[in-house]
Amino acid sequence: MYNLPANSGHSRGRGRGSKRNEEMNRGLTPQLGGQSGQSPVPQQSRPVEPEPSGSQEGADGGAGDARGSVRGRRVITEVVPSRPRGMTTKLGTSGRKVIVTTNYFRLLKRQNWTLYQYCVDFCPEIDNTRLRRGLLSEHRALLGGYIFDGSALFCTTKFEERPGSSYALELLTKNRAGENIHIRIKLVATVEAVDNQQFQVLNLILRRAMEGLKLQLVSRNLFDPKAKIVLDKFNLELWPGYQTSIRGHESDILLCADITHKVMRNDTLYHVLSKVIRESDDFQSAFKREVIGSIVLTDYNNRTYRIDDVDFAVSPLSTFNSKNGDISFVEYYKKRYNIVIRDIKQPLLVSRPTEKNMRGGENQLILLIPELARATGLTDNMRANFQLMKAMSEHTRLAPDRRIDRLRVFHQRLQKSPESMEVLKSWDIKLDSELVEVTGRVLPHEKIVFGNEIRYVCDSHTDWTNEFRKNSMYKCVDIKRWYVITPRRNVREAQEFVKLCIRVANGMRMHIAEPRYDEMPDERNGNYSQSIDNAVSKDPQIIMLVLRSPNEEKYSCIKKRACVDRPVPSQVVTLRTIAPRPDRASGLMSIATKVVIQMNAKIMGAPWIIELPLRGLMTVGFDVCHSSKDKNKSYGALVATMDMKLSTRYYSSVTEHLKGQELSNQMSVKMTCALKAYRELHGTLPERILFFRDGVSDGQLFQVVNTEIKFLKEHLDQIYKSAGKDDGCRMAFIVVSKRINTRYFVNKRNPEPGTVVDDIITLPERYDFFLVSQSVRQGTVSPTSYNVIQDNMGLNVDKLQILSYKMTHMYYNWSGTCRVPAVCQYAHKLAFLVAESIHRAPSAGLENQLYFL
Repeated sequence: MYNLPANSGHSRGRGRGSKRNEEMNRGLTPQLGGQSGQSPVPQQSRPVEPEPSGSQEGADGGAGDARGSVRGRRVITEVVPSRPRGMTTKLGTSGRKVIVTTNYFRLLKRQNWTLYQYCVDFCPEIDNTRLRRGLLSEHRALLGGYIFDGSALFCTTKFEERPGSSYALELLTKNRAGENIHIRIKLVATVEAVDNQQFQVLNLILRRAMEGLKLQLVSRNLFDPKAKIVLDKFNLELWPGYQTSIRGHESDILLCADITHKVMRNDTLYHVLSKVIRESDDFQSAFKREVIGSIVLTDYNNRTYRIDDVDFAVSPLSTFNSKNGDISFVEYYKKRYNIVIRDIKQPLLVSRPTEKNMRGGENQLILLIPELARATGLTDNMRANFQLMKAMSEHTRLAPDRRIDRLRVFHQRLQKSPESMEVLKSWDIKLDSELVEVTGRVLPHEKIVFGNEIRYVCDSHTDWTNEFRKNSMYKCVDIKRWYVITPRRNVREAQEFVKLCIRVANGMRMHIAEPRYDEMPDERNGNYSQSIDNAVSKDPQIIMLVLRSPNEEKYSCIKKRACVDRPVPSQVVTLRTIAPRPDRASGLMSIATKVVIQMNAKIMGAPWIIELPLRGLMTVGFDVCHSSKDKNKSYGALVATMDMKLSTRYYSSVTEHLKGQELSNQMSVKMTCALKAYRELHGTLPERILFFRDGVSDGQLFQVVNTEIKFLKEHLDQIYKSAGKDDGCRMAFIVVSKRINTRYFVNKRNPEPGTVVDDIITLPERYDFFLVSQSVRQGTVSPTSYNVIQDNMGLNVDKLQILSYKMTHMYYNWSGTCRVPAVCQYAHKLAFLVAESIHRAPSAGLENQLYFL
């Protein structure tokens, strides 16, 4: 059985991204009373064909009245505390103090503001939630502002129990048949200020207030189609919008607000289908590759869906069962929306119900018409279009001063909207007019150590690329044996670039010998594989492969061969990048410098180091990437440093796991291998382990804390105790989060790299801090959140913050700081390579080399 695309109701879905904007839990499908004014519709009067199945990318507002409900419901995850008991302060003291402006507003409530929870019973019993809501809404003048999900009611008014009755209120109303209905309301509990449920209700109140701004829900956020930015040249629209969340912070309840944009394409999936039919021999497979996994918008009902499949066996002429009998899609859309479907032979798009849909009893597939489904988001080809990305960045990369102005405009719009103010007033709450200010600190600049112990103090630009023109790399590995594999017609360009690399390397005190060239007759994948086999048989230190242009299929073929079948470090370059052009002579020198640095790092050299005061420290990064070929598979990568003091040698490993499979056992096994490699190198175990875990959403935090860390700590303690260290393993486990909505500014500009915020906007239940480690020239810099889950290393707050900052300077793919500690970025790079290109574990022969750079 198939289901029809929704034409009313609420978005529903599996949404991705930040969890900090979460709302109702425990089955609440809230209605904000006093705002609806719409009579209930009995269930039996609705059409037989399933009306709204809803969006696969948005979030559920639940069944019931469309105006009375709140769209965009999300599941609030359980609060997972990480702040150690007895920790009186988590504030650091190192660095220079600065006043930081954040993208938070304080939520102001009257003194003694209290949220009450009531249970609502109907007599005689009514099963239809929509009808229950409608009957209760008749008494909204008495109740004031309220939220009702069909059984539980929340409001700020306390109704005392009447003498001789256990109910606080007993209301009388009538149904459409004229029968008396008794509504009995009983006080259940007072929702405490620190209770997560109160923040859920506050988020719903805010979302309802924002409806007064006349915004449109797309995916998880609200956007303003009236303020859309049209990019006619690229057939795109940019819809500006807002991301919001209310949460309890250190001493106040704060609203986090950020500016976001949604890319809306003017072309439909029918245009995509027409294009692949023209350009591909197997258009069905090509069309599936293009659209499966994408999100589409249907303008006739303003809903979004995730495309899970394409059914070429059905068409708009196919029929389905409705309350009036069988009807074709062509007839349905003409009758329902007055839309004429032009191509009656096009296949139909399939959108599967989410797990939440199925729990609600909706397990039918949803069919969509390609010519009515507007594509959203960007394709890989669009991202590779420099002109398009530049045109978009002019509107989406907001400078700090513009972002602050837009946030203040958001506040002003709420204040000037009568509907918004009515909602907030009914709950006796309001937003502070000023953005929250915090005292932050700028950590001391780090010293980059080059060859001959020459030190460079990293300034606020955090870029030391130019220093390689006058300094040697810290540790150079001369390249004496290497191959260059290139198509025969591009030999001259490859030779010229190699000469430039040799000249650049000499300036960095690194010797690169002349390579041997393998000239292929053409660019077929088999030729690359054969050339790699021939080169590896000569035992090279590294091979360079030249592609005419970026090509994922060829790149995947090369990396599979060089990382799995015939393990050897490889450097892939494209002709577009290395070919000399009159307009970029100096740019080509910079490219050659970066390639030489990469090649040196891949063969166990060290382009630079930082000053690290701790001896015997192992830093570990772990990240997970999902396979683009098989959605049920993911790959977890672990990268660990292998030095007693200097972070220049590494161990890496990758494991494959299926969807829903816990990572704790695999992570512990790979950590055991890393410790074994460390002990073989130094004869002892590391004194301390600093573990950075990336790729964790708030929803996964409970599993990470109670499964991964617990299992890992027990396993490591056992290893250390068996080695005679009775105290066990001294480890700090830090969850690193990049996908957050928090922003902060200094004097309406981006903060300097090294700016730490560890108060006011942090969470009281966490041992956490925010750190900006990179310099951004365009737009607004995004801080990174560090949540210290477990720590018995014996280091204070300052040292953990400084260590985290130091580690952002050690990513050899970029001679500057990165957003996360280098081991995290390495782990991501490795997991992404395997998930996108290799699809299996690389050879163990490469585990001590940074071959994945």
